[in-house]
Amino acid sequence: MRRNIFDDTHEEFRATAREFFERECVPHVEKWERDGRVSREAWLAASEHGLIGWEFDEQYGGLGIRDFRFNQILSEEMFMTGAVGIGLGVQNDILVPYLNSLTTEEQKQRWLPKFVAGEYIGSIAMSEPVAGSDLAGIKTTAQDQGDHWVVNGQKTFISNGLLSTLVLTAVKTDPEAGHKGISLLMIEDGMPGFTRGRKLDKIGQFSADTAELFFDNVRVPKQNLVGEPNRGFYHLVANLPSERVGVACYAIPAARRALDLTKEYAAQRIAFGQPIGKFQVNRHFIAEMQVKLDAAQPYLDQCVLSVNDGSLSDADAAGLKWWTSEVQWEILDRCLQLHGGYGYINEYEVARLWRDSRVQRLYAGTTEIMKDLMGRAMGF
Repeated sequence: MRRNIFDDTHEEFRATAREFFERECVPHVEKWERDGRVSREAWLAASEHGLIGWEFDEQYGGLGIRDFRFNQILSEEMFMTGAVGIGLGVQNDILVPYLNSLTTEEQKQRWLPKFVAGEYIGSIAMSEPVAGSDLAGIKTTAQDQGDHWVVNGQKTFISNGLLSTLVLTAVKTDPEAGHKGISLLMIEDGMPGFTRGRKLDKIGQFSADTAELFFDNVRVPKQNLVGEPNRGFYHLVANLPSERVGVACYAIPAARRALDLTKEYAAQRIAFGQPIGKFQVNRHFIAEMQVKLDAAQPYLDQCVLSVNDGSLSDADAAGLKWWTSEVQWEILDRCLQLHGGYGYINEYEVARLWRDSRVQRLYAGTTEIMKDLMGRAMGF
């Protein structure tokens, strides 16, 4: 189905992104999956291609372009080329809004140029072993010691957790104030007392370095406070809608990649004297998946445009994230089924896509939380 939301500049960016993923990422997929992480050289190459931090002003190395369609294109090309692992979504979709809108001039000069250069890799540390999706329930504390904070606690499920140089960390600066006592501190690699735990043994996304982080009396300078003190919860909530659109920007191209692979397989795999795609039941499944993707795409595209014009609501983002991640999983599961036993063999890309897609229904808020947010927005 024809899409009309992109112009020539977007298509030029798409070609650049495709060239980067095909040259710098796809040849290393198997190694990265074995190693459990992406090479730092890939991050530097992403910067050389202009794929990091284009929203920042030119004086910090960016282009001053604030258009979420570029984020969308980057996600599309990553999946459609078969690349894996590199956490550019965390870098661009999640971290950039905080660094753009909440940092001081001194912080911008200190962090942004190396962030754009791929030298500084970012992560955001919200989730904790007990708190999970309950931001108000986090236990990591930051005690005010005059010219610095002393941070104690731990985080888990942190994307880019092993490679990150800058960790935007949600902490309790007023433990008695509930969600009104949360602040955001930038904890930097090398600060004494900041350690990384094991790389988490996930069922999928093997090359994405998801880790535990530990803070033992970490001294964080006062100038590393991001945003306003005790307003961290509101800063996080304000940026969650665009983060959820970013999840949807992963969901649709991942499902489309799986469907493309499945259509190719169904045309070539012979059973009972004909390609399996010729059997009516399989033909119907393929048709259903195609239409569901075609229906979901304009929903996503419209929400991307709403990010750009500032009209995206919390409920819109929640509904999009819920629907697209569920459609993604439905399609991935059906695609694996249509591959038969080969779908369960790791050398087939559809197996990896299936494994990697399951988490989409969990992070940035589970499907159940998304439905509840929508219900509350409707007055129930």
